[in-house]
Amino acid sequence: MDSEHTPGAQVRISRNGPYLVAGQLPLRKQTIGTNSEGESVEWVAGAAYPDQAQYALCRCGHSRHKPFCDGTHVQVGFDGTETASRRPYLEQARRIPGPAMSLTDVETLCASARFCDPHGKVWQQVRESQAPAARAHFVRQCGDCPSGRLVAWDNATGQPVEPQYAAPSVVLIQDPAMACSGPIGLRGGVQLVGADGFAYEVRNRMALCRCGASKNKPFCDGSHISTGFSDER
Repeated sequence: MDSEHTPGAQVRISRNGPYLVAGQLPLRKQTIGTNSEGESVEWVAGAAYPDQAQYALCRCGHSRHKPFCDGTHVQVGFDGTETASRRPYLEQARRIPGPAMSLTDVETLCASARFCDPHGKVWQQVRESQAPAARAHFVRQCGDCPSGRLVAWDNATGQPVEPQYAAPSVVLIQDPAMACSGPIGLRGGVQLVGADGFAYEVRNRMALCRCGASKNKPFCDGSHISTGFSDER
């Protein structure tokens, strides 16, 4: 499911090394905000880093200069082999139809951000999408999914309903409810290029592993929670 790509907005994966970011992509922290019940309900903007035309982000999880690479991947013998499927999103997706909207879901892309959970979960909401309240919850919660695992579709137009970002950007996700730091989020159509030069499908939302433990590299699989990854140490 291609998203519009902004020329120059690119993240290149180096072999067993960092993510090489080019195209003057803004970098900032973003926190998963929760309600009184601990449910993920909003994105809270955090501190922005100074603008840089290019920068290298740690993906082994061991840099002492996080979020940036300091070369520690060489010392620890990091294996960054890309194991994720390279098939387009829609070829991998399970489609769940509803009366007014439909849902596509690629479970292997789950980054464990839990925006899908409130209000009875998005898998139930899609079946009630003729109701305005359920539809609104469904669209928002799918759009908040940082990895793009979940996509809401309008049955009337056949088009995806995606969040609109002002410009492509890179975000460093923080998950205080799980007492850890989450993945790197790519927003707004950033081209991801593999270590072998493969150009991944451009999508509006992607979540990249930065703890080094994902079994679905380069994408996040939620391992940052079980490992207690923190970008402050």
